[in-house]
Amino acid sequence: MLNKSIMDGDNPDLTEERMKGTFDTDEMAAVIYGSEKLARRRREISEAISRIPELADIKPLPFLDRFEKVTEGSRKLAVIKEHVKELIDEDNYEEGLHLYHEVMGMEGHPLALHEVMFIPALVAQASDEQHKKWLGRAKRREIIGCYAQTEMGHGSNLRKLETTATYTPATQEFILHTPTETALKWWPGALGKSSNWAVVVANLITNGKNYGPHPFMVQLRDESTHIPLPEITVGDIGPKMAFNGGDNGFLGFNQFRIPRGYLLDRHAKVEADGSYVKPPHAKINHSAMIRVRSHMATGQGALLAHALVIAVRYSAVRRQGFLEDKSREVKVLDYQTQQHRLFPSIARAYAFIFCGFETIQLYDQLLIDVKNGDTSGMSDLHALTSGLKSVVTHYVGQGIEQARMACGGHGYSMASYISEIYGVAIGGCTYEGENMVMLLQLARYLVKSVEQIKTGKSMELGPMVAYLAEPDTKVDLTTGLAAYVKVFQHAARRQAWKATDKFHKLMESGQSRDIAWNNCAVELTRASRLHTRLYIMETFIRRVSSISDIAIKKVLIDLVNVHVNYEVLDIGTYALEHVSSTQLDSIRSQLYSSLDTLRPNAVSLIDSFQISDMQLRSVSTRHTDTQTDTLIQVLGRRDGHVYPNLFEWAKASPLNQTHVLPSVNQYLKSMMDKAKL
Repeated sequence: MLNKSIMDGDNPDLTEERMKGTFDTDEMAAVIYGSEKLARRRREISEAISRIPELADIKPLPFLDRFEKVTEGSRKLAVIKEHVKELIDEDNYEEGLHLYHEVMGMEGHPLALHEVMFIPALVAQASDEQHKKWLGRAKRREIIGCYAQTEMGHGSNLRKLETTATYTPATQEFILHTPTETALKWWPGALGKSSNWAVVVANLITNGKNYGPHPFMVQLRDESTHIPLPEITVGDIGPKMAFNGGDNGFLGFNQFRIPRGYLLDRHAKVEADGSYVKPPHAKINHSAMIRVRSHMATGQGALLAHALVIAVRYSAVRRQGFLEDKSREVKVLDYQTQQHRLFPSIARAYAFIFCGFETIQLYDQLLIDVKNGDTSGMSDLHALTSGLKSVVTHYVGQGIEQARMACGGHGYSMASYISEIYGVAIGGCTYEGENMVMLLQLARYLVKSVEQIKTGKSMELGPMVAYLAEPDTKVDLTTGLAAYVKVFQHAARRQAWKATDKFHKLMESGQSRDIAWNNCAVELTRASRLHTRLYIMETFIRRVSSISDIAIKKVLIDLVNVHVNYEVLDIGTYALEHVSSTQLDSIRSQLYSSLDTLRPNAVSLIDSFQISDMQLRSVSTRHTDTQTDTLIQVLGRRDGHVYPNLFEWAKASPLNQTHVLPSVNQYLKSMMDKAKL
């Protein structure tokens, strides 16, 4: 069988869908995750985890309070530690990431930022000598760390961070201080109660001069007692829309002293006498943020994939209404509106994941270049990841919400798991840089590129913006995918030039640069979105074109056709100068046709993400009498048996443990009794 998710006893409607697939889902998984080995290891890790009952949740997660969720996360981390060597190669980052996603789900956990930001910050910003001191301890988890940059009063505007680290040559120490309430570090994951160390970003002040934000290694808590050190104020910031198994925290310093050697000094240094040695590139200390943004497209694409697995599978087993055959209701997935709601998001999920992997490769190459003294790619990648982070998180949030609504009323239940996925995903619209700020950072790069063209310096443009200097030419959309790229290039180029021209005219009229920038900010963000969506389209097409397997390539071309037709229609007003309204009508017809072409492979395409029932958990329960675990995954479960498990899920509600709630006797019964008098 081509679809490897087929098993005896499954819902026959879902099996029917899987039998329609025209490609091998294991082969597609290898394309999604980069290699057959990586895809296979994901399956092996998932299967190994399923054989360790202690890694299942002790009770339905939606029915746990916050204290229980944090405790449950810590419990499972301890179990993972006991079994980690049999589950993964500890030196393999991707295997570790999959392990934690599988076991911890969407709730967050105390080590989330330790692995994703703390260790990478040490790797990228600590010197070799500092690696010897801290990196091994961090990897062995002798210490637990986080990355503390964002403050209560400032996040995206790094230049206005208030926390200070003032160097005193007499004692060769930095004095960390939080001068105001708004200077409190606010939001870092695992800071509140779990971490005993942190990479803290603070303004480096030496010899009376402020050199801006720099990273410092700071011990927060006693390693024996876990009690916060004197002159440190630290705690949890309270419940959030999601990630409530994690302890996002606040942090303040009262003239807290650390040794000079605790400045992470791979790039910038302070000598014993206080003299400052600047880094080779102004944005070199942004490398930790660039790394996270590089990984965000893949991670966010995976979140969208989670929601789509649930919505598409459910749409294949949910029957509602009639078409031609009045003897049986049709699958919801057969309605064109449902396909139009879900299939473009499937295409985006694939595109975002492919883009993410390409960007990660660019980041890895940047690290090599920086080590060799070449920082020329820093600005380009900073601009790219700023735009990609903003555009991807925005459309992932939209796509997940569409997936929820595609599940009808049951999508509103926490049994669907989509609400938790949504809460996690939309956090990405603000963490690691608020989306509008990120778009405007990319816009500066685009404006600078247009200005280079205007001054005859087109040859200096990087490959990602070279299209801005190309002349507009009419295209024939019947010639293939390249024509769609040309349409998008036209739209992105036109908007970038339009925004730049408006910016210059406002300054010529007497407005200051900052005021002029603000007065055309909406046009600038539109230019950034179009530029980024163009990059995503080009990357998607490039990746699919490189595939050799005929069956895989065929269905991915079908998916690309959905993508390019949908995307061009979505920017129709920007494209109208390049294509006629008649051509747009033709594109609309082609989109509907491409939805119909993709329909038989819809379930196999989402099965290829190979997201296990454990990852899609709505709830798992432990039977206390046998100490065995039964997973009750509801709308998106692999076997398609939605309705019996939805009933089981509801019965697990704590409110159903008694027929009469205390509140009924305490309040409602007396109210009703009085009304009868």
